[in-house]
Parts: sequence; structure tokens; C-alpha cells
Amino acid sequence: MSEQLSDEPVGELELVHAFTGPMPTGVSVSHTGRIFVNFPRWGDEVPATVVELRDGAEVPFPDEAWNRPRGDDDQDAFVSVQSVVVDPADRLWVLDTGSPMLQPTRPGGPKLVRVDLDTGTVGQVIAFPADVALPTTYLNDVRFDLRRGAAGIAYLTDSAVAGPNGIIVVDLASGASWRRLHDHPSTKAEPLSRFRPLVEGRPFLRRPADGPPEPVLVGSDGIAISADGSRLYYCSLASRQWYSVATDALADVSISEDEVAATVVHEGDKGTGSDGLESDDAGRVYLTSYEHNAVLRRLPDGGYETVLHDPRLLWPDTLAVAVDGHLYVTANQLHRQAGYQLGKDLRRKPYALFRTRIDAGPVLLR
Repeated sequence: MSEQLSDEPVGELELVHAFTGPMPTGVSVSHTGRIFVNFPRWGDEVPATVVELRDGAEVPFPDEAWNRPRGDDDQDAFVSVQSVVVDPADRLWVLDTGSPMLQPTRPGGPKLVRVDLDTGTVGQVIAFPADVALPTTYLNDVRFDLRRGAAGIAYLTDSAVAGPNGIIVVDLASGASWRRLHDHPSTKAEPLSRFRPLVEGRPFLRRPADGPPEPVLVGSDGIAISADGSRLYYCSLASRQWYSVATDALADVSISEDEVAATVVHEGDKGTGSDGLESDDAGRVYLTSYEHNAVLRRLPDGGYETVLHDPRLLWPDTLAVAVDGHLYVTANQLHRQAGYQLGKDLRRKPYALFRTRIDAGPVLLR
């Protein structure tokens, strides 16, 4: 053959930063272009669970003290951070799982922490009570609507592996929080009989060194808010289905769980397993595709298009839309961890943070 067949990439993927230490999950970009990344404590040596990228260096943020917890229930330090998100007012919120190595949580560990970027200091710590952040809870991602209430509302996903999934709602003024869609079918992982994911051409299963393969039972994970703030989109890691729910219902503490559930809409089969979701101010929703090394986008008319497809996107994890018109995405080879590979760590450094230009900005509900 005179011509060589190849898998043609889609979109232009720009490398922003290469990580030679622990694997990253979350990324967010401030309105002035500052980039923040986090590293959960899943077994890698993690010098700092939250950093700012400065001139190519990974600098502990807001400082080293906040990255040195005295225990898994330390309310005054980051224990194991899964997500960092810049809100519509250009403040960084740090979502601390309080669950290193996916261990049971204790009050004080799971929390939402606001860092004011103009001063670089912690301005608010919202710890979750034991009936909101359950011992099984794994706080995954967060989105904001600052127009609601006195200071805004935050919506979080609980992607617990060994417990009930759901959405957690937070009143940012009072710090009060409550669970919604608790153990609702739309928030749960699907069994292997309905969802059998493939990554790099191989089944994606938990494959411990000393036991039989098991399905990956990670529930409500990705989360995004609609451009008008009326709907919250969410999906389980172990599913090709995704859903939305009315934010009016989530935020109203006076209505019942059945009334909240009545507002859930099945958004359809997205054709791929997704880890991260994101939205833009043009009314489009972005979905990572860990099965296809890609990022997809659903259009307002319901159609889908591929934004990125590239062999370097080995497990696209978190998405972030920046005000400069770029979509950022981390690629961390999550599926190559030892727990999925018969006890052998097959990850090959560096991990990566990429970006691509899009014709829109972030959803800023303020």
C-alpha cells in the first residue's frame, strides 16, 4: 500500500502544561487567565492537592499550609481535592472530598472552600454535616448560580461508589446544605448488562490483582448548568445516559423529593461514557468521551458534534470554559491505574492539560 491508514484527529489541541508528578483531575481558569489544577490523593505522592500554574511551575495554592492536612477531618486544610471551579464572580472554590484513597469520610473533611483571588486568602469554608456528606460520599464537581438567594447557590455531585448517589445543594450565604435526588435512578451507575464501556479497545473494569473483575460503579459525576440557569445537567461515570433537573426544584427546600424527581428529564443516550460535563454561554453542553479520546458538544437543537478527537486525550477528565474563548481539558490516563489493570500501573507520564479555541465563553450567572 502506498498510503498509510490513520485515525485522523479532529480539532486543534494545544498543550498548556505537562504533569510529571501526580495525576490531575480538575482545572479552572480565572477571568484574568490564572490556571488552577488539583490532584486527588489516590495513591500518588501529592505534594500539594491544589496548585496554580505559574510560569510552568506547579505552586501550592493558596499556600503550603492549606495543602498540609493534619488528618482526614481537618476543616482548616485540604484533605484530597477532586475539583476546583472559578465562579461567576471570579473566586476560586475548592471541592475537598475529605476522602483520600476513597476512604469513608468524617465531618470536617468534606467541604467547599472559597479562595478570594484578589487577596489569595480563604474567605469561606462550608463543611458538610454527616447527613449531607455521608460516610460513603465522594464529592465530585460543582457549579454555581450567584443570582439565587443572598449570595448564590452551589450544586454538587455525589459520585459515591459504595453508597447512595445524588445532588447536594448549598446556600452560599448561610452555608446550609441538603441532598436532592438521593439514590434516584438517574444518579446511579448502570450495571454491566446495560453499560459495558471500552477504553483503548479494552473493557473498562475494576481489575484487582487478587480478585475477579468488577464493574465500575461510579454514579453522578459530571455536572453542568444551562446558560439560563434553569436546568442542571448531570451524568454517571458508568452510563451513556444523561439527565437534567429543574434548578428551581433543587433550590426549594419546601418541596418533596417526589416533586424534585418529577422535574427530571432524560436527555438521551450520548453514545459514550463521560467523566466531565461543561456548558457555554451559547447554550451548548460539552461532554468528555473517555471511550473515544474525544470531547463532544450538544447543540441547542439537540444535535451533536465532535469538538476534539485525538489519541493524546487519554481519559479526558475535567472541562473548563474560560472567558478568553478557550475550552480546557485534563487528560490523566485514569483507566491505566493499577486498580483497573490487574495491579499494574500502566500510566505513562506526563499527564496533560490541553485547550482548544471555541466561539463562546463560560456561563456566568451573577
